[in-house]
Amino acid sequence: MLDGLRLALTTLTVLPVRTGRVDRASAAVAMSVAPLVGALLGAVLAGLFVLLGQGLVAAAVTVAAGALLTRGLHLDGLADTVDALGSYRDGAGALEIMKKPDIGPFGVAAIALALLIQAAALTEVGPVAIVVAWAAGRLGVTVACRRGVPAARPEGLGALVASTVPVPVVLGVAALVAGAAVWAVPGRPWQGPAAVAAALLVVVLLLRHAVRRFGGITGDVLGAAVETTTTLVLVALTLG
Repeated sequence: MLDGLRLALTTLTVLPVRTGRVDRASAAVAMSVAPLVGALLGAVLAGLFVLLGQGLVAAAVTVAAGALLTRGLHLDGLADTVDALGSYRDGAGALEIMKKPDIGPFGVAAIALALLIQAAALTEVGPVAIVVAWAAGRLGVTVACRRGVPAARPEGLGALVASTVPVPVVLGVAALVAGAAVWAVPGRPWQGPAAVAAALLVVVLLLRHAVRRFGGITGDVLGAAVETTTTLVLVALTLG
């Protein structure tokens, strides 16, 4: 358990935590507790957002801080995944595009739109919604690593974490995040859980498409799942 917690922190944040044992058993724990790490990140960002006055500039700084606290890893994954999907190549050809160090026009547009939408949405939500959105974003990782979803490569992060989380654990963690989302929108206890459920549905469809195109998940696909889920939850929490 401790090794899994360390792996989750070192994989999902910039915290200088000493790593322990790294294997599929610890990876299963890490991917299961990913939403908890997301909630901790969200709490830090929510505090920063409130401290800066909750305006447009505060929203932009908060989103930027979120990228810094994760080394921009998830944004990079989003860009690489979108570039590969936009290439209309399958299998090895798509994976080769994801390996390239440069970012194509699809990837640049994906990063820009994700950051813009997140910053705009923050100006319409409260601190609790930020915690929920960042926790839900990492729930996307838990969903992506559920049993039955293969890795696209025999090596790398995807191979380490793919199919490590039992489906009952995924459902239990999702229920916890959805339950916490009840307080995301004051006066509308249904909107938070609905936002989480809707975002997860989209991410499941994205994962199915990625498996069909790439043969499985990669670390980049996990990053895309994080950013997609976070953005969709934030947007859904602003509606109405």
